[in-house]
Amino acid sequence: MSSIRDVARRAGVAISTVSKALNGYPNVSEETRVKVNEAVKELNFTPNPIASALSSKKAGRVALLIRLNTKTQAVDEINMQYLSGAINRAVERRLDVVTVFFSMIRGWNAGEIEDYFRSQGVEGIIIYGMGKQDEVLHGLIERQRFKIVAVDAPAENASTSCVQIDHEQAQYEVARRTVLENGGRSILYLAGKPDGYVTQERLSGMQRLAREEKISLLVRAGDFSEKKARELTFRYARAYDAIVCASDLMAIGAMRALQEMDIFRPVCGFDGITLMGYAGMQMNTVKQDFYRISRRAMDEMGRLLEGGTGRKLILDHKIVRMQYQDVIC
Repeated sequence: MSSIRDVARRAGVAISTVSKALNGYPNVSEETRVKVNEAVKELNFTPNPIASALSSKKAGRVALLIRLNTKTQAVDEINMQYLSGAINRAVERRLDVVTVFFSMIRGWNAGEIEDYFRSQGVEGIIIYGMGKQDEVLHGLIERQRFKIVAVDAPAENASTSCVQIDHEQAQYEVARRTVLENGGRSILYLAGKPDGYVTQERLSGMQRLAREEKISLLVRAGDFSEKKARELTFRYARAYDAIVCASDLMAIGAMRALQEMDIFRPVCGFDGITLMGYAGMQMNTVKQDFYRISRRAMDEMGRLLEGGTGRKLILDHKIVRMQYQDVIC
C-alpha cells in the first residue's frame, strides 16, 4: 500500500506539499497540484480522511515520539505509563496529541521528518528513548523548527527542554544500599545499552561507589535484556558478591539464573516496574514515576509553546524494596 511519502517522492515534492495539494491549500501552484494528483493516480494512493482532518486543525498539536521495546515478551509498562501520563495531561491542558513510533520514521532524514510533522499540524514533539546514535533526531533538535521535550536525554537549547531523574545518584544509592548492607566487596554490574544516555549516567554512579568504597567492579553490557542478564549471571556471578542491574528486567533475569545455580547473591534493579513484585524474591530498585514524569514533560511542552525557553528539569526518585503486596490491586 502506497503512503504519502511515496507520493511525495514520485511527485518530487515535500510531504507537506502533498498534504497541502490534497487538502486544497491556496498557496500550491497548479503545476505542483497536477504532479501530485498524477502521482496519486499512478500509485493508487488513498488519502486517510482522518489524517487529513487532523492536519487541518489549528496549532497546538504535540507528537509523542516513542521507541517501543520489541525484544521482550513482557508488557512495555514504562512506555504505557509514559503515554498515559502525557495524554491525560494534554487533555487537561486542551492540547491535541498524536502518537508516532520510531519505527514509522526509520530511515527518514531530518527534512522528511520535519515535513511529516508539519503536514500533521505538529508544533511540539516529546521524544522518549532517544539515544546517542539517533543523529537525525539530534539534527531536528538543532534546527529548532519545533518545540521539543526530550525525556532521559540531555538535549537543551532555546526551543528544547529535557526531563529526567538524576540517574547517576539513583544508581549510586540503590547499589550502595544493596551491596553494603550485605557486606559485599565485589560487584557484577549489568549495564544497559551502550547507545543510551542513561546507561552512561548510571555507570558513572557505579564507578563513584566503587572508588569511594574500594569495591571491585566488573561491568558487562546487558542491553536491558532479561535473557542477556541471565546469560551473564551464569557466566560471572560465582566470582562476585553482588549483582547490580541497570533495569528491573535484567534484575529478574539475574535472580532467576541465581535460583537455577542454587546460590545466593544480593541483586538490585532500576525503574520500579510492576513485574518486580512477582520476581519471587524482594529486591531493591529505583522507583521512577513514569506517569508523573510524562505529565511534567507535557507541562514543559505547554510552557515552551507559550513562549518559554528550554531548560533541564530533574525530578525526584525513591529507593524501594518491591514486594507482591505493593503491586496487586
